[in-house]
Amino acid sequence: MRIIFVRHGEPDYDRDCLTDEGRRQAAAAAERLMREGISEIYTSPCGRASETASFTAARLGLPVTTLDYLHEITWGGEGIPCKGHPWTLGDRMLEDGFDFQTEDWQEHPFFCKNAAMECYRMITGQIDAFLASHGYIHEGCRFLCEGGKNKTIAIFSHGGSGACVLSHLLGLPFPYVLSVMPYGFTSVIILDFAVKEGAYVFPRLELFNDCAHTDQASGEIVLQQEA
Repeated sequence: MRIIFVRHGEPDYDRDCLTDEGRRQAAAAAERLMREGISEIYTSPCGRASETASFTAARLGLPVTTLDYLHEITWGGEGIPCKGHPWTLGDRMLEDGFDFQTEDWQEHPFFCKNAAMECYRMITGQIDAFLASHGYIHEGCRFLCEGGKNKTIAIFSHGGSGACVLSHLLGLPFPYVLSVMPYGFTSVIILDFAVKEGAYVFPRLELFNDCAHTDQASGEIVLQQEA
């Protein structure tokens, strides 16, 4: 099974919809995704993600299922610098020499009381249940394939909630992913889960941050600045 993650197009955050440029990006992404053999489409409940998904759904003639838990994350907490902004905090931890291999990022003062952690735990628990419904049981860093199928699904979400999912599925620290794996508007990320019924498998990162369908391929990556 292949899961294609697509970040929403350029947003109007105040209105929670796409800008004209975001709609152009979403249309280009829909053309790009035509050749992937997508059979199911899922989206965050947020307007900017669902509007992005609507272009691909219309192009493929597929319904869209909303996954309420994939809304964008919130953040903040008393005494946390940078207003608790997770992307900025990840960079601060790297600059301060935090050792992601030996230290627990969830216990770091930047994150242990950060509202982002509630979102992280909720999203990762729900994505495990979602994968279990598709035949993959998450155990540690591996997945037991109990009946996965050769199909491709697309999930339209956000920079933050998407990073939660990537961190969890790839076994990488969340703030580390935020810092070293940013991705642009309507970028395409593909994870491949081998179908080996009764066997353990690892998700393989087939493609990351593919923005070739837009003119943003080499541009600055824009991250959400406000919850």
